[in-house]
Amino acid sequence: MDLSLPLDHPAIERILPHRFPFLLVDRITEFEPDKRVVGVKNVSRDDHLLIEEPGGEAILPPTVLTEAVAQVGAILILAKPENREKLIFFMGMESVRYKRPVRAGDVVVVEASVRRLRSRMGLLKGVAKVNGQVCIVGTMTFALGDSSKDKS
Repeated sequence: MDLSLPLDHPAIERILPHRFPFLLVDRITEFEPDKRVVGVKNVSRDDHLLIEEPGGEAILPPTVLTEAVAQVGAILILAKPENREKLIFFMGMESVRYKRPVRAGDVVVVEASVRRLRSRMGLLKGVAKVNGQVCIVGTMTFALGDSSKDKS
C-alpha cells in the first residue's frame, strides 16, 4: 500500500474499516512506522456529532474525541503489511484527561505514539490539540484479532 503523505479519505478507508458517519479522521499528515502518526479531524459547524451545551455553544462530545484519537492510533497499527487483514479492538483507557472542549470550527490535530507494541497487543499514547492547546491526553490499550475473512 502506498503511504504517500498526506493520506486522504480514500487512503484512510483502505486502512480502517470505519466509514461515514463513523470515520473520524480526515487526513494523516505524518507517519513513522511503529513509532507515531499524526492525523487531523476537522469539526465543521454542521457536523452531525456535535452537541449543544447549555448556553448554545456546539461542542464535540469527549467520547467522540476519544474515538478520533483511537482511530488515528489504529491507522499506525493497521498500516503495517502484516496487520492489513486484522481487526483492532479498543481494550481500555488509562490516565485520560479532557483539558478543553472542541468546538464547531476547530481543527483537531491528533498524535498517537507507541508506548508498547507486541504481536497482538499494545499501548498507545494519544494527544489531541486545537491551536496547540491540549484537548485530551491519555493512553489506550488495543488488541489485534483476525477478521472474519481470515477465518474462512
